[in-house]
Amino acid sequence: MAARTLLQFFHWYYPEGGKLWAEVAQKAQGLAQMGVTDVWLPPAYKGASGGSSVGYDTYDLFDLGEFDQKGAVATKYGDRAGLEAATKALSGAGLRVIHDVVFNHKMGADEKERVAVHRVNPEDRTQIEEDAFEADAYTKFTFPGRAGQHSQFIWDVKCFAGVDCIENPDEQGVFRLVNEYGDGEWNEEVDDELGNFDYLMGADVEFRNKAVYEELKYWGRWLAEQLPVQGFRLDAAKHIPAWFFRDWVGHMRETVDSELFVVAEYWKPDMEALRQYLDLVDKQLMLFDVALLHHFHEASRAGADYDLRTIFDGTLVAEEPDHAVTVVGNHDTQPLQALEAPVESWFQPLAYALVLLRTGGVPCVFYPDLYGAQYSDAGGDGGEYQITIEPVPCLPKLIEARQRFAHGEQTDIFDEACSIAFIRHGTAEHPGCVVLLSNGDEAGKVVELGPDHAGAAFRDFLGHCEEEIHADEEGRVTLRVNGGSVSVWVRSDAL
Repeated sequence: MAARTLLQFFHWYYPEGGKLWAEVAQKAQGLAQMGVTDVWLPPAYKGASGGSSVGYDTYDLFDLGEFDQKGAVATKYGDRAGLEAATKALSGAGLRVIHDVVFNHKMGADEKERVAVHRVNPEDRTQIEEDAFEADAYTKFTFPGRAGQHSQFIWDVKCFAGVDCIENPDEQGVFRLVNEYGDGEWNEEVDDELGNFDYLMGADVEFRNKAVYEELKYWGRWLAEQLPVQGFRLDAAKHIPAWFFRDWVGHMRETVDSELFVVAEYWKPDMEALRQYLDLVDKQLMLFDVALLHHFHEASRAGADYDLRTIFDGTLVAEEPDHAVTVVGNHDTQPLQALEAPVESWFQPLAYALVLLRTGGVPCVFYPDLYGAQYSDAGGDGGEYQITIEPVPCLPKLIEARQRFAHGEQTDIFDEACSIAFIRHGTAEHPGCVVLLSNGDEAGKVVELGPDHAGAAFRDFLGHCEEEIHADEEGRVTLRVNGGSVSVWVRSDAL
């Protein structure tokens, strides 16, 4: 089985107009040939903003671009037929389909209800005012356009724990809905940011309601009957009780596929918090390596002042490699987004080499880094910005190199602050490689490969260094890397 390589096939500013599903279908075969094994699709169901929704303002999980709701039949990415064709093309190319799941909240309710609420201190969600009062809130979802097809479940105030907007009186803030669950407290087993991070936005789903819990399990089984499903990316995990995902993922593995790939968005660099979360979910899933992404961002800004020997310190892939999904960017960290932490273009090839060619972790490639992107939006300062993201020039070759050469045991040569290297020693069946990186000047390394490589010739698979270099009779070879660059040295006879 090929080493798992995940591609996030969208970004926040992907153009509207229903083009994405068609592009997925068109590119599926080429991605498989390149070395991608898994494709993470954006939320496929109807959002509150209809045909312009990126998908994280969940309205109707059962509307996959099939019903006239929120002003459109198709989603931003296309209609249900296009989605079916895209996932069929991925499966036909031997690629696994990973679905994005947004369970935390619902938005765009169809009706208001008269509810009772407590005001909450938004800076400390554990401070909930004792006295409740009545107000109108958008908490009823009847999905009139779908008219009961696929599911007849109606969401109402009993299905939610909180809202951020009420009417009569008109207020915005954080409000704890009065319901029969949790004795007026928020869910436990959520992140402790702001005291309790249960509430994020919209109508906050109440997972302690058994009917809600069963409906979300039903939806997972239903989705797998409609489309290929080999995995899930779980949105907003910091805000959802860990026990829910522990049970939900377990149920999906029992009923859908015991080998499901699951990665949760628990966006935090703190290893202690991540370890606690993994324990709470019985280590059934993977998490994004936020600390490593932050290191890439910092290294790309600091240039030769960054000590490359420390790049993996305190990272998930170093400490829990079986539970790490490594990223160089995603839809939340791209320029003009909330968690903006872009990796400068010169360092992107180094970062991708560090996630694609080493042992441990599952690397995730970001769509604009493979195909480029252009968009405009307002920045935090209110100014309008035009953004162009160029494709990372050697990224297809690095993805190919992962499948062809990233084999066998690993030896690190982290001996200099501005230049590091690592050896993948290969196996009896598959060749290895030697990867050199520099964030300063041109550098060289004397690499001891052993008598099996006596007299062997080596070339840089990326073509950044053009010469052929020969090992001596003891299998010792001096390899080099250009300044601010990466080279992947492989035996010439493996090419």
